[in-house]
Amino acid sequence: MTHNKHSHLGLTRRSLLRSSAALALQRVSIPMATSLGLMADAAAQSANDYKALVCIFLYGANDHYNTVIPYDLPTHTNYFNIRKGTPAAGSVYDGIAIGRNSLAATALSTALSDGRQMALNPEMSALKTLFENKRASILMNVGPLVVPTSRIQYDNKSVPLPPKLFSHNDQQAYWQSSFQAEGGATGWGGRAADLLLSNNSKSTLTCISINGNALFLSGQNAISYQMSSTGATTVNAIKGKSLFGSANCAAALQTLITQSSSLPMASDYTTVTKRALDTYDGIVAAIGTTASASMNALFPSSATNTLSAQLKMVARMIEQQAAFGMKRQVFMVGMGGFDLHDFLPDQHPALLQKLSSAMKEFDDAMTSLGKGPQVTSFTASDFGRTLTSNGDGSDHGWGSHHFVMGGAVDGGKFLGTAPEIGLTHNQQVGSGRLLPSTSVDQLGAELAAWFGVSATDVKTVLPNARNFDLYKLGLFKG
Repeated sequence: MTHNKHSHLGLTRRSLLRSSAALALQRVSIPMATSLGLMADAAAQSANDYKALVCIFLYGANDHYNTVIPYDLPTHTNYFNIRKGTPAAGSVYDGIAIGRNSLAATALSTALSDGRQMALNPEMSALKTLFENKRASILMNVGPLVVPTSRIQYDNKSVPLPPKLFSHNDQQAYWQSSFQAEGGATGWGGRAADLLLSNNSKSTLTCISINGNALFLSGQNAISYQMSSTGATTVNAIKGKSLFGSANCAAALQTLITQSSSLPMASDYTTVTKRALDTYDGIVAAIGTTASASMNALFPSSATNTLSAQLKMVARMIEQQAAFGMKRQVFMVGMGGFDLHDFLPDQHPALLQKLSSAMKEFDDAMTSLGKGPQVTSFTASDFGRTLTSNGDGSDHGWGSHHFVMGGAVDGGKFLGTAPEIGLTHNQQVGSGRLLPSTSVDQLGAELAAWFGVSATDVKTVLPNARNFDLYKLGLFKG
């Protein structure tokens, strides 16, 4: 990967790339993370309470048109006529369109500002409950932008656009970094954590991924700590003090993988490896080797739902935040399978059911733990999809609809600007690909401000935020 110095953003390089490798020994991996110093000097910010951000990333680009669906008759008719195809026997789908009769149970009681009605996918009854109980809101048509962009400006290329639009890897990276495509070094979650890192007694646990290496969590000083949905990871040979039946071999292995080096990559590898070994026992002591019966009861789908299992691990860590001495944490979980150019009617419903159930379980768990107002979760994805069908799927898009959830969220609302449904209006750039009306920076700015980042430093955490009108979405109460 090539990394460029962004001096025009007032950002300075602190160190070389901290390696993104993984050490696999005795069938257990040491989690590694990427961190490249790009943050400008900024004042550390204090925190006396506890708050956590949880990013739920939907890899492959979720089809938002079949997630938050038009329900009023005229708009649903537009949606249905564009997406309809061959009706499937015994299915709610006609082509990739969902019939209006199948949406009655998940129709939302709140209307858009222009009176239009929306429904959630029929499999998302749990998220409907969250919305109606004002525990979640829907952010309409959000996506990566460099500056506010109109259709004319897009067509004329008269303003800068996010690089490599419609590319999975690049747009995943742009969502998570807020200003760099694939090859970016830090993410806005990690950069926000940098500013509040000093409030945590165990800074290692500031940024935690339960879903592998995550650019979103990489900061200048904050380094993503990777766990699995079953707990902290270690090297079995070192933990058991036996390798090939020999304690001496295990000791030699520990010396080998933790010894200092003058080579930057090797040094960073050693740093993260030692951190994983040193942290393991503390995590096990705090959360145990298995979840409690009460925690399992809060996540009934976790045995078959990988997202639920990941969020259960987040809940176990949040439950012990006081024991760890944590004031601010950023978590990332995720699920894949959303790149549905084909088989959308067959595969998308199950994905949305798992997403919906897992989010409801997590919110219930936060309420049960007394952490509801202190934890805010939000969904993200590569990009949205086309309104047009390619037969039994949809293609790469841009803007998308997302969920924001938590006790501090001003719930039961549609936030941002809802787009028209059609193929000729100026809020789309072809085939119904939405031109975002809200930037990731505007979403990130309100999340970062709630987290405790000052208005001045929000523009360092999210470099393009200076180009947008901020704090207008109203994500949070008060």
